[in-house]
Amino acid sequence: MQIKIHRGAHEIGGSCVEVESHGSRIVLDVGKPLWAEWNEQVPLPRVAGLADGSDPSLAGLLISHPHMDHYGLIDQVDARVRLFIGKEAAVLLKAAELFSSAGIELHPAGYLSDRVPLQIGAFTVTPFLVDHSGFDSYSLLIEAEGRRLFYSGDFRGHGRKASLFKRLLDQPPLPIDVLLCEGTHIRREQARDEEPRSELDVELSLAKTMSETTGAACVISSAQNIDRLVTVYRASKRTGRTLVTDLYTATLAHEIARPTIPQPGFPDYKVYIPNRQRVLVKQSGEFNRLEFIRDCRVFPEWLLTNRNKVTLLMPSSTVPELLRAHVLHDGAVIWSLWPGYLREPSGARMRRTLEEAGVPFVLDHASGHASVADLQLLAAALLPGRVVPIHTEAGDRFDEYFADVEVHGDGEWWEV
Repeated sequence: MQIKIHRGAHEIGGSCVEVESHGSRIVLDVGKPLWAEWNEQVPLPRVAGLADGSDPSLAGLLISHPHMDHYGLIDQVDARVRLFIGKEAAVLLKAAELFSSAGIELHPAGYLSDRVPLQIGAFTVTPFLVDHSGFDSYSLLIEAEGRRLFYSGDFRGHGRKASLFKRLLDQPPLPIDVLLCEGTHIRREQARDEEPRSELDVELSLAKTMSETTGAACVISSAQNIDRLVTVYRASKRTGRTLVTDLYTATLAHEIARPTIPQPGFPDYKVYIPNRQRVLVKQSGEFNRLEFIRDCRVFPEWLLTNRNKVTLLMPSSTVPELLRAHVLHDGAVIWSLWPGYLREPSGARMRRTLEEAGVPFVLDHASGHASVADLQLLAAALLPGRVVPIHTEAGDRFDEYFADVEVHGDGEWWEV
């Protein structure tokens, strides 16, 4: 079994890996690099048959989870290439279509399901559901020629599904010849060793901010971070507040339709449709999208009247609109995303706007990626013959944390 990392050996995101055995090939992820602008066209990696579906040796493309840096080039992949992704991940991406450039309707040949093996060409692929900020995320065990590769994908051990990480540590799929391991938190500068903040930590600190805020508490987060939706809802419940989300977030939760995920119909859950989303619905003519929120939709007047009793979970673009409606008077805005986004022009503008309006601004976030300590726990459980870095800017530092490290560059074929 041979492997080529097309992208990801020296950067976080943009992941794409090709695996070959006896003339049969699969591709693991086809991500858009994080350095690319949202509307920037990035060419597909040079994988035979990926762009034109012309090579029968390409048995399938597997998407580990629905984050753009793992699936973002899929619109360039030929429809004849057999696609495999988690079923709920596909639902989430389809539900996002109207609201985000990240949304897309896929037509999978099959679905990834926890510990259910798939035969794809010469390979047996067993997905392992993992804890990650991306919904319905998987690590992948790839077997062929008596060799076993474990592709970690993106994962963590401190989220809402931390029990999945513990289960993997307690019941590892031994033996493993190669662990292709993400290393987001292994960096050029000294890696941090402190305990990562968990989703429970965020829940408790959000609740503290909400209890100390006399007006509306507005949390800025990603609509696709379903774990964070649960966290914010639980924090709101702790403080007796009503959660109000935008239509995008409500649509995702409604379409996924898990009874454990907060959604319209839950007690203390309302939906406010920001101006931009109202325009999108009007332009599309898809007014049926409003039916499921009919009984819980609220308007600016309601938000203003009830601002001391609500938590808003909204995109950052809604902040000026809420300020104009005086909804954030005596309130606070909480940034629950990667802080690096605040260095972008839009983030800097939002902070200036809030400062000028006298609205307090709070950072409150937990990473979607494993700490160095949890990466080490995974390696200790899997006992791989070799650890190969991916999804990292500092692969050359892996040998400071793991034994039997083997670094490979982008575009290099190597044997499992």
